[in-house]
Amino acid sequence: MPQEQTRDYYEDLQVSSSAEPETIHRVYRLLAQQFHPDNAETGNDARFRVIAEAYQVLSDPDRRARYDIGYHSQRQDRWRVVSAGADVENEFAVEQMTRLAVLEILYTRRRVEPEQPGVFIADLEKMTGRPREHLEFTSWYLIQKKLVQRSDNALLAITADGVEYLEQHRVANSLKRLPAQS
Repeated sequence: MPQEQTRDYYEDLQVSSSAEPETIHRVYRLLAQQFHPDNAETGNDARFRVIAEAYQVLSDPDRRARYDIGYHSQRQDRWRVVSAGADVENEFAVEQMTRLAVLEILYTRRRVEPEQPGVFIADLEKMTGRPREHLEFTSWYLIQKKLVQRSDNALLAITADGVEYLEQHRVANSLKRLPAQS
């Protein structure tokens, strides 16, 4: 697999795989300005390099076309592996556990970094081990229930309702695990 396939350049630039070249250029300029090492407030050399690499590939029509072939193939293969032989009842249980795990991650992030409480779905994917396609459903559900909100820059953050929900469910699950007292 080419090296370009090791990263999700669309995720790096926070754009859709169907984004127009103008959109890619505009988003790149905004992100590059934000993360440029010369920016004293938000500069981040490593993040800037990732953004620049993604832009080099996605802004060149030939390189983007080659990247897209592997990108779409990789996503299709991944979906097949994830859904092959899935036990429906087990999937419901896994989804419920995933929702709680996502809420726990977002809860912890808000407590530890209250100034930057959001998490990208790609980071949730790494932390939970669940594919992005499944996490999109999870995040949709949590957003619809108003337990999580999505910011303008695609970060997910827990809401006050989400904190309350998590605390109630964690206490309920902890009480179930306690041994019965005689």
